[in-house]
Amino acid sequence: MRKAVFAPLLLIPALGGCINLGLGNAKTPPALLTLTATSAPVDGSTTSGPTGTALRVMEPETAAKLAVLRVPVTIDAARVAYLRNAQWVERPARLFQHLLAETLRAKGNRLVVEGDSASHGPILSGRLIDFGYDAHSRAAIVRFDATRQLPDGTTQTRRFEAEIDHLDADVAKVGPALNQAANQVAHAVAEWMA
Repeated sequence: MRKAVFAPLLLIPALGGCINLGLGNAKTPPALLTLTATSAPVDGSTTSGPTGTALRVMEPETAAKLAVLRVPVTIDAARVAYLRNAQWVERPARLFQHLLAETLRAKGNRLVVEGDSASHGPILSGRLIDFGYDAHSRAAIVRFDATRQLPDGTTQTRRFEAEIDHLDADVAKVGPALNQAANQVAHAVAEWMA
């Protein structure tokens, strides 16, 4: 009886070689990339208001090249590769949604919620067009087409873009540059939403 209980436990170390983090045959990168808001609400700050007036920040749509955890490298108009040893902790569109919401919370006094909710207030959505490295210009580029839908039915769109250039195709430089560019775009969107 005791042997039957311990037999499955002996198999646990053998499973270590079978674990795959979704990278295929690639090795796990030494570090994963994320986005950090340069503006965030201070500890203890609160906002409130009727649910119907809350600003909903939706996850942006993306092309297939951004629907993965890797950092795209635009080689030319017809070719895309991925930056070696660079992987996001979460899909870029989801990370950007969180960053937008944090920045909007820090910039205003309105209630900001993420994703679908019961709110009938304004909606911020859009399409994340570029969120990667351009090999030709040696730049990290974030390009976002924002859509603002107001409760009265008015819809407005605007393109926001930030570029950090003079970069080598190195994850240690491209990761922080994408974070900086994403924050620049988020701040510009927050000013537009105000």
